[in-house]
Amino acid sequence: MIRTFKEVLVLPVIVIAMGYFVDIYDLVIFGVVRVKSLTDLGLAPNEVMEWGTNILNAQMFGMLIGGILWGILGDKKGRLSVLFASIIMYSVANVLNAYITSVEQYAFLRFIAGIGLAGELGVGVTLISEILPKELRGYGIMMVSAIGVLGVVVANIVATYFNWQNAYIFGGILGFALLLLRFKVRESEMFVHHVSDDVKRGDFIWLFKRKDLFVKYIKAILIGVPIWYIVGILVIFSPEFAKELSIIGEIKAGISLTYCYIGLSVGSLASAMLSQKLQSRKKAYNIFLILSVVTALFYFSLEGASANVFYFAIFFLGIFSGYWTLFITMGAEQFGTNIRATVATTVPNFVRGSLIPVTSSFMLLKGPLGILGSAVVVGIVVFALGFVMLYCTRETFHEDLDYIEV
Repeated sequence: MIRTFKEVLVLPVIVIAMGYFVDIYDLVIFGVVRVKSLTDLGLAPNEVMEWGTNILNAQMFGMLIGGILWGILGDKKGRLSVLFASIIMYSVANVLNAYITSVEQYAFLRFIAGIGLAGELGVGVTLISEILPKELRGYGIMMVSAIGVLGVVVANIVATYFNWQNAYIFGGILGFALLLLRFKVRESEMFVHHVSDDVKRGDFIWLFKRKDLFVKYIKAILIGVPIWYIVGILVIFSPEFAKELSIIGEIKAGISLTYCYIGLSVGSLASAMLSQKLQSRKKAYNIFLILSVVTALFYFSLEGASANVFYFAIFFLGIFSGYWTLFITMGAEQFGTNIRATVATTVPNFVRGSLIPVTSSFMLLKGPLGILGSAVVVGIVVFALGFVMLYCTRETFHEDLDYIEV
C-alpha cells in the first residue's frame, strides 16, 4: 500500500526545500548585483562584463571542487554532516562579501561561497530520495526544486530595496537561520542501514575506473548542460543581448533572473507532474528539452521587440528549463547508495561548472561571430549533446534505490 505524503517524513522535505531556497539566493545574488557592485568597486563599463565573467567562473569553479568534496563526505560520513558544514561555509563567505574592497577579493569569496553552495542541492536530493518511497520521491524533489528556485525572487527584491552589501549579509543571515532548523532532521535510514557494509563508499575516482559507472556519470552530467547555458548566458547577460537585439526599453539582469526563476519554479512543478503522469522521467525530460530549444530560437528572433516581450521570452525560457527537477532526480536514481551522494552532488555542480567552458567558448566566438552568432553556435552544441545523452540514458522512474554498487 502506497503511503501518503503526510505519513512520510515531511519535515526533511521542507527543510531541504528551504535549504535549496537559500542556495539559489546565494547562487544568483552575484548576477543580480553584478553591474552595481562592480561599478561601485571602480570598474569602467567596458570592464564589467569581463570581470563579471571571471567572478562568475570563480564561483562555478568553487562549486566543482565543493561538489567532489561534499559528495565524498556525504557518502563516507553521512548526509546531514555535509548539510551542516556546507551551509556554514557559504553563509560566512556571503557575510564577508559585503566588506570587499577589490575585485580580487570578490572573486576569492565567490570561490569560497561556491565550494559551500555545492553541498546543498545534491546531498539534499540524496536525502529526500532515500527517505521517500519511490512512488512519492518525484513529488518530494519537485517540492524542493519548486520552492528553492523562488530564492531568486527574494534576491531581486532584497537587491532592489537594499544596497548590494546588505544583500550579501541577508543571504548569510538566511543561511544561519536555516542551520538551526537542520537540527530537527535525522539521517537517512538507507544510509545507516548500509554504513557497515564492506564496500567502497564515496570513492570519486571509482567513477572513472569502472566503464559502466563512468558512462552513466558522463551522461548524467551532459543532459543538464543546456539548463545552465540558458541561465548563465541568455539570462545573466540579457542586458547585452537586449542591446544587440535593439530591444526597446532598459533590460536589467536582476529582473531577467527573477522572470527566469519564477518560470523555473513553474516548470519544476509542471515537468515533475508530467513525469508522474507519463510514468517516465525521460519522456517528460525530452518534451521540455524540445520546448527549451523552441523558446531559445524565439528569444534570438526578438529584433526590435519591447522590453515586456523580451522579459516574456525569458519567463518561458525559465519554464521550459524547469526540467532541472527531473535532471537532479535522474542523477540520484542512477547509482547505489554507497556512491549516490557523490554522484548527486557532483553531477549538478559539474553542470553548473560547465558554465566555465560554455562562457569561455561564448566569449571566444563573440569576436568573430558577434554576441548572437556566438550564442547560437554554443547553444547548438550543448543542446545536441543533451539530446544524444538523454537518448542513451536509462529510465529510472520505477527504480528501487535500496542497493549498493559493488
